[in-house]
Amino acid sequence: MSQIVPTVVMQVTQQDMFEHVLNDPLLGSSIYANIALAGLTLLLFAYMGRNVADPRAKLIVVSVMSVSAVSIASYTGLASGLTIGILEMPDGHAMSGATTELAHSGETVEGTISLWGRYLTWAFSTPLILLALGLIAGSDITKIFTAIIFDIGIMITGLAAALTTSSYPMRWVWYGISVTFFLVVVYILLFEWSEDAREAGTEEIFSTLKILTVVLWFGYTIWWALGNEGLAVIDSVGLTSWGYSAFDIVAKYLFSFLVVKYVVDNVGKVSGGSEYGATTSGVPADD
Repeated sequence: MSQIVPTVVMQVTQQDMFEHVLNDPLLGSSIYANIALAGLTLLLFAYMGRNVADPRAKLIVVSVMSVSAVSIASYTGLASGLTIGILEMPDGHAMSGATTELAHSGETVEGTISLWGRYLTWAFSTPLILLALGLIAGSDITKIFTAIIFDIGIMITGLAAALTTSSYPMRWVWYGISVTFFLVVVYILLFEWSEDAREAGTEEIFSTLKILTVVLWFGYTIWWALGNEGLAVIDSVGLTSWGYSAFDIVAKYLFSFLVVKYVVDNVGKVSGGSEYGATTSGVPADD
């Protein structure tokens, strides 16, 4: 009796990745669920904040609405096969020599799936989260700018850790740099902005949002180390993806809901006044 040997293909196309996601229930659902939630929350937040007129309060609402908008675009990139690919992990990695069976064709390809587009999501969405937090805390532009720059650094170095295939130790070097940047942001959240929030009178809501953000962002960091990109304790791409998606549901959509609800109910506490954001005075200068 002849034995059927699976076909090993050398590379996959964007169409292959699109059809693989479409036909892999676990991986696909982790992506499509977020597209749906991002769309629904974008509409919900637009409705909730429809009567907010104060420019500073409106900026906070728009910031978290933009998180959902970015998520729609980035998760669609994953679903379309545009920002997902196959990587062959370096020697020493638990997934080195692994193969992936394409769900739509049954063909086998060398390497494991990398959803590297998630880092693009985070590089654009997490600065918006920090902007909202900084504004609620009543922080100054320097502290907000510092937090956002280090946050972008987290995502860029995280992407480098995920995509480096030349050396297994170098993946962890990038990871270490990313964690270091993350700790800078945590310090700003826990100490600098907490003090600002006490002075601004928004300590209660800021404390809730701060704890939610710090705990979940640590969760992302640990999940990377455990997932198929790190130690591969969890080697399933679908389970790894769903872990990130679960974090996103709470860290983005629940977080944003709490922010919008607070702002709508407490415009006076976060108000910047009618001149907020103006670069010139409305009073004509003397000739």
